[in-house]
This record gives sequence, C-alpha cells and structure tokens, in this order.
Amino acid sequence: QVQLVESGGGLVQAGGSLRLSCAASGRTFSSYSLAWFRQAPGKEREFIAAINRNGGRTYFADFVKGRFTISRDNAKNTVYLQMNSLNPEDTAVYYCAGTYYTLGYVPQSYNYWGQGTQVTVSS
Repeated sequence: QVQLVESGGGLVQAGGSLRLSCAASGRTFSSYSLAWFRQAPGKEREFIAAINRNGGRTYFADFVKGRFTISRDNAKNTVYLQMNSLNPEDTAVYYCAGTYYTLGYVPQSYNYWGQGTQVTVSS
C-alpha cells in the first residue's frame, strides 16, 4: 500500500505558477504509476497528468499541455506537478493518485488518493 499527501497549493494571481508535491509513504513507491486530478465545485474529478513508474513517460490532458509538467523523484518518494500560466479556470482541489497497475485517465483507474490541496487562481 501507499499513502499520499499533497502540498504546495495556495492562492496565486492569474499568470502565476505553483508547484504541487505529493509525498508517498512505503518502500514500493517506484512500483506505482502516479497521476494528478482536480475537482472544481460542482464538477467531476478530471484528469490532469500521469507519469509511469520510472518517470520515462508522461501524459497530459489537452487543456494543460504546454503549461503543466509532471515529474517524480523515486529516491524521495515524491511526485510533482509544476503549473505555469495559471488562470482562474484552474481553481480546484488538486489530488494525487496512485495505482499498482497500468495508469489510466479516469479516477477509477487509481486506488490510492491523497486528501487534496486547494489551488485558487485570482483574476
């Protein structure tokens, strides 16, 4: 099993940047594919980005391509989401998720979740 804890959220002005971190417990961090999702009030949880076990492959939702990057440091048991050029539509709770199996683009593909971190982008 793995436990995930997100950090790095906060309030930022439009056009600004934030880096989210997700720290994982457990000795098998490198065995998990990881992803970031977000959920805005009244909306479904949506896929943002995913990274495979060794960090060699990354996948992004169309709406974040060129603005966000995902990376991981298996030595530190941490996955990151670097977010640039933020806009008010990016306001949401951001979640880190993990799976022992093949990564996917829907929440049902992941069985480990963090508690979420709030990101608010002001105009």
